[in-house]
Amino acid sequence: MFKKILIANRGEIAVRIIRACKNMGIGSVAVYSKEDAKSLHVQLADQRICIGAGPARNNYLNMDQIITAALNMGVDAIHPGFGFLSENSTFVRKCQEAGLVFIGPEADVIDKMGNKSQARKTMMEAGVPVVPGTKEPVYDAAVGKELAREIGYPVMIKASSGGGGKGMRVAENEEEFEFQFNMAQMESANAFGDDTMYIERFIQNPRHVEIQIMADTKGNVVSLGDRDCSVQRNHQKLIEESPSPAISEETRRKMNEYAVLAARTVGYTNAGTIEFIVDQSGQFYFMEMNTRIQVEHGVTEMVTGTDLIIEQIRVADGEALSFMQEDIQPRGHAIECRINAEIPERNFMPSPGTITHMHLPAGNGVRVDTAIYSGYAIPTEYDSMIAKVIVHAPDREAALRKMRAALDEMVILGVNTNLNFQYQIIGHPVFSEGQADTGFIERLLK
Repeated sequence: MFKKILIANRGEIAVRIIRACKNMGIGSVAVYSKEDAKSLHVQLADQRICIGAGPARNNYLNMDQIITAALNMGVDAIHPGFGFLSENSTFVRKCQEAGLVFIGPEADVIDKMGNKSQARKTMMEAGVPVVPGTKEPVYDAAVGKELAREIGYPVMIKASSGGGGKGMRVAENEEEFEFQFNMAQMESANAFGDDTMYIERFIQNPRHVEIQIMADTKGNVVSLGDRDCSVQRNHQKLIEESPSPAISEETRRKMNEYAVLAARTVGYTNAGTIEFIVDQSGQFYFMEMNTRIQVEHGVTEMVTGTDLIIEQIRVADGEALSFMQEDIQPRGHAIECRINAEIPERNFMPSPGTITHMHLPAGNGVRVDTAIYSGYAIPTEYDSMIAKVIVHAPDREAALRKMRAALDEMVILGVNTNLNFQYQIIGHPVFSEGQADTGFIERLLK
């Protein structure tokens, strides 16, 4: 087993990985920016090394700086967490060239599934249901307009290298297609350095349901059930739950089977998520694959009794999965609320600052993943998510009650947060009755 792992990330996911390392008896190294010098992940790690100051491109996105730090600290492997370099195949190859193990899938698989248009094509050929749309990449608005006419309006224009809602535009008709295509393409080029686009039929207000998979290097691929991530704002998830209240048991079974097929098709290893959208008739379609651990992995851990970070590390070291498909029997219901330092009343404007006081909820079936503490100064340079509150109960109704109690108990002073907004969502009849689709928040804010 690895002797020492460098965590190429920050915040709560870095803390989460460091704790997993401690549980496994593995040394941990934290990299950090100057702004993060007093961060919790820096304090918890066995060793730490500063890799720059300012924006993420100078530190957490600086591949050479991270590789150099890893070599200087004598680590065996690098865990990328989520975001930053977690789905960057160039970084994976740089790790391998330096003799370091990347805790995640192979670079070629990331290339195949990280490029959204390539992933669509691969899934079509494997027989996985895909939203009707283009099979080949699109670079030109005029060509795209012809293809959109064949697909049928409205259409969704998407960046092949996209993520986080960037490079995504809806064209309601032919008259606005060219403008929306050019805007999406420009956003993609600026955000990802790639102007490759694809087009698919726009499904109005679908449900967003994803399947967590784990795969080892021995040929074992296991599905760990579904998560419903339909409550979103600007394509950013706010609440996740498992199992989804929106799908039948038959649909759930088929989704899990297709997720395993998708992973096997590309020779996937380590943790990954197959994302589907479900239309109002109940038909589901492959949307994309996230080739990393996800923010909401804790929801799956709560209902399956697994530790996906430990499993990632074991698989990366060449070990077989510690469970098989028959061992995965999801129990009860789990819900996660993402807590952000932001002002919902001002279009969710980030609210950095110093936390003067905090109290975190606790109790049976309550988990809080966070890196904040009283006196911690939230920096302006990074994402506004500061905590994840996760609850588990025997059924959905009990989980909703437990989440309301947890949010009611949670106190964060000194900065603005979306705590009250999340409390309102949990108590809203549409969400309580399991009817929230991806357009729910947009309608709520009107």
